[in-house]
Amino acid sequence: MRINILAKYIDKCQYKSMNFSQQISACCPSLLSRFINADEAAQTAAIFRVLGEPARLQLLSLIAAQPTGEACVCQLTEPLGLSQPTVSHHLKVMYEAGLLQKERRGTWIYYRLVPERIEALRNALVLPN
Repeated sequence: MRINILAKYIDKCQYKSMNFSQQISACCPSLLSRFINADEAAQTAAIFRVLGEPARLQLLSLIAAQPTGEACVCQLTEPLGLSQPTVSHHLKVMYEAGLLQKERRGTWIYYRLVPERIEALRNALVLPN
């Protein structure tokens, strides 16, 4: 059981042989495997609402596609054709929803995906066997 608790703190990139989706599935079963209560439905719907904006989905894909797995606003405005304040707003919303981590480097803030949150979203809609 202790391994399940510690697994979420391990850098997934360094330990690719471990099955993290199985660890997350154990703590967060699919929404489709049982009837969920109103609180669970509201929390999950809030995350999916954040992702309901097409620009945010594009931002997630752009960040994930970077060779380093991270990007700053300066790298994201041109591909989306959006202004810096608009991109910053979308990144802030996703950060507050727990989908992104951020790190300040000088005047820039670099964003990266939170793999556990993305994996949990993916697992939320897995059909039960």
